[in-house]
Amino acid sequence: MKKKLIKIVAVLGILVTAVGLSACSNSSSTKKAEAPAAKVTQTPIEGTKFLMGTVVNLKIYHKDKEDALKKGFARVKELADKITVNQKGSEVDKINANAGIKPVKVSADVFDLVEKAQFFSKNSGGSFDMAIGPITSLWHIGFDDARKPSQAEIDSALKLVNYKNVVLDKKNKTVYLKQKGMQLDLGGIAKGYITDEVVKVFKKEGVNTAIIDLGGNIFVMGKSPTGTNKPWNVGIQDPKATRGTPLGSLPATNETVVTSGIYERYLEVNDKIYMHLMNPKTGYPFDNNLMGVSIITKKSVDGDGLSTATFDKGLVEGIKYIEASKDTEAIFVTKDKKVYITSGLEGKFKLVDDSGYTMAKLN
Repeated sequence: MKKKLIKIVAVLGILVTAVGLSACSNSSSTKKAEAPAAKVTQTPIEGTKFLMGTVVNLKIYHKDKEDALKKGFARVKELADKITVNQKGSEVDKINANAGIKPVKVSADVFDLVEKAQFFSKNSGGSFDMAIGPITSLWHIGFDDARKPSQAEIDSALKLVNYKNVVLDKKNKTVYLKQKGMQLDLGGIAKGYITDEVVKVFKKEGVNTAIIDLGGNIFVMGKSPTGTNKPWNVGIQDPKATRGTPLGSLPATNETVVTSGIYERYLEVNDKIYMHLMNPKTGYPFDNNLMGVSIITKKSVDGDGLSTATFDKGLVEGIKYIEASKDTEAIFVTKDKKVYITSGLEGKFKLVDDSGYTMAKLN
């Protein structure tokens, strides 16, 4: 059997530009007054770290905000330590270890995240399922031990995948998995949640012009720092080209763009590509004509949950799903190099000249 594992961090990345420049811990339950916004500068204070298995890049377009940058990274690490399913001692790991045994008391952060995961599991009709852990851990795509499981293994794991068997106690902040062997996997929503938390940190520190990039989850705060009162120009990565090559772009202000695609992380077995996004109904990766989906909305956690659910629904049902979602738009890229957009992006999203892609509409 020919087997090849390739891990690519945020291949379907986002390019963020503005005229004149290029820009390729507090608990969420605690409210504090926001500091006055500092004067905007075109030269960012920035930092890059490898956290949660992805590249985290933060850029602040204000002077003397180094402390805000440090607090932003500290918040990312704090939450990653609580949430990461493959990290022994994390709160999610404790929940999984006590599946079928007892409820586990968690922090306000983790409970809030699990609650959001439950919402999207219900809202999507199970297209996004927070209890997908037995399947994702079986394939383990993106890690050195990734493999294609046997059908018997998949069938056995599927019996444990059911978000309805996750019990939340809001008063006591506990999470309980009803069946032994059940596993939460919040990887499909965690980066979005953490991105939004960094936005909160920055706002409290008087930052209102910044780029928060958690490997495919982008949040652009404020407008272009050039003083022209123009929005950021956000480019959508061409999934078939080298990183930094956009297929199109759109303006954005205080919005998030979350992209999921088949080339982010994948496993190749006998010349067949298996993407990392798993279908909770079949136990296999989603298999349709979509190559990439970008969600544009106000909160990154929403973009994360919606991007996974939309991949499951495919092009036609995916567009219907997003059109019915408030303050949300989407860009769909198909394997035949066609680009479809939801109605709110008409006149805003523009393809790059000679990108090789064509705009298309459903019949």
